[in-house]
Amino acid sequence: MPEADDENDADGAEDMPLSMRLSIADTLTLGNATCGFMAVYFTTTGILIPHLTGSDETGMARHSAATAVILMLMAAIFDLFDGLVARKLRSSPMGAELDNLSDLISFGLAPAYFVLVYGMVADDAHQRVSALAAIVVLLAVVLRLARFSCVTLKDGMFQGMPSPFGALTVVSIVLLELPFIPTLLAIVGVAWLMVSRVEYPKPRGILAVAMLGWIVAAMGLLAAWAFDAPGGQLLLQTGCALQVVLGAVIPLFATARRVNTFRDNRREARAAQLP
Repeated sequence: MPEADDENDADGAEDMPLSMRLSIADTLTLGNATCGFMAVYFTTTGILIPHLTGSDETGMARHSAATAVILMLMAAIFDLFDGLVARKLRSSPMGAELDNLSDLISFGLAPAYFVLVYGMVADDAHQRVSALAAIVVLLAVVLRLARFSCVTLKDGMFQGMPSPFGALTVVSIVLLELPFIPTLLAIVGVAWLMVSRVEYPKPRGILAVAMLGWIVAAMGLLAAWAFDAPGGQLLLQTGCALQVVLGAVIPLFATARRVNTFRDNRREARAAQLP
């Protein structure tokens, strides 16, 4: 009887539609979604609830904030590798949909919720305005992911700031602990970049290795800050500032490249018109 049951199970697996079979890349994508959900969990239990109950455990809030951001960084690693694995091996018909849904959790909901909680716990923040900024971040990611599914772009480029990069930049802005108004304006600026037409290179080859190295380094900075290591606060703020600078510099390079391309095309058109 057990052998017959095994044969029936095997036949059922073979009869399963291809659209219901998860690939290795899909498993990594689900890891992305799990990290995003757990980031929301740690933001709630370690930052929001202690604040609402009047707890003075600042160390717990620091550990929880660091854990939440590290989980978002881990989600970015899963997002980086699921694409690489899908190209090397295979992806299921559900792959693209799973990727978008997972990105919405990890790079839309999680950073938007982080901004919302920041508006509730920071001394100089305004809760309702922060809630509005969080909604802007969430909707920017929703629009970006929807556009990504509908628009065909040239190979090797993204249109608009990629959502993982945007999420990490938003969180970095919050961790810099700037005054409320500059923080709010910077967050809205990142949201605009995510839905803009500014071109960003896809992380492949050397760029993917550099991105992975940067994520690992960021995890180290967050761990040093969480455990109150000497200079941990300064190291974290330096890393956050570099993330924000990268977010601002890449669009400038992309704009300069488009301007140069436009000028070259005009020169070629004028040269072609000359007798």
